[in-house]
Amino acid sequence: MPDQFIAGVPWRSESDLKTLVENRTTYTLNNCELNIFETYREAKDVNLMFGDLVLTTMLKGRKVMHLFNKPGFDYLPGESVIVPPNELMKIDFPEAEIENPTQCIALSISKEMIENTFDLLNERFPDKMLTEEWGLDLSNFHLINTQDLSEIINRFIRIGVKERSKEKDVIASLALKELLIRLTQTQARKLLQTTYKQLSSSNRLGHVVDYIKNNIRENLTLESLSSKACMSKAHFSRSFKNELGLSPMEFILKERLTLAKNYLRTANYQIQEVCYMSGFNNVTYFIRAFKTEFGATPKVFQQTT
Repeated sequence: MPDQFIAGVPWRSESDLKTLVENRTTYTLNNCELNIFETYREAKDVNLMFGDLVLTTMLKGRKVMHLFNKPGFDYLPGESVIVPPNELMKIDFPEAEIENPTQCIALSISKEMIENTFDLLNERFPDKMLTEEWGLDLSNFHLINTQDLSEIINRFIRIGVKERSKEKDVIASLALKELLIRLTQTQARKLLQTTYKQLSSSNRLGHVVDYIKNNIRENLTLESLSSKACMSKAHFSRSFKNELGLSPMEFILKERLTLAKNYLRTANYQIQEVCYMSGFNNVTYFIRAFKTEFGATPKVFQQTT
């Protein structure tokens, strides 16, 4: 299963279903509410709204989501959507049926928890490279889950559904803080991928990412990257990891693997060619890293694409 997918959560038995459209199971904790929604028949224009900010994550099936009075978009497993408080979601279920239901979660998070988390981050880590301060960008609301984000969502589901200890609310609060951090890092990585060229002349992080992409086949070192950012190695490495959730070297590895995947999709290159074209200098390491990231060897991926 790809890293960005969320582990399954319990399905309601047929006798427990109150409705076949957005049947709702709720787990209430301090500062948040975890909702699991299941739909078992085709439906259109289903309205949903929460009083708090909501992180929704698609687990199974396909929805069409309408937000902000804009055209609808496909909402698929491996994706999350951040919805502001009191924002109406209009949802279509074009394919849902008993044998092919949809399932998603909606985690509503209290305003106080969000403010306290980002106030603490702005106090402890004020020297940001990409944006002025910590917080969620509600214009960047439709996300492809990263591995880190998926892991914390999985953990939070386990806490909400299965945790029975007296410390459940404390554990959930700690997980919520991490979830908010992972959300900002996921948004930062998406923002950089789409705007690094525009940012390269005015932003240190944008400049570094532009340099990485333009020199992906070269021997990129922490020394050279920190020099491009005009920062010490330690400060640069710490700031990079805080903002993007990856170390500089992890970011470079993911960039090279993504480039390799694109080469394998678009032309019938030999695996050794793809290895070197993507910036790797060891075929064995490349194959192992590719399989870890995408769940298949480069050869198998190429044959099934």
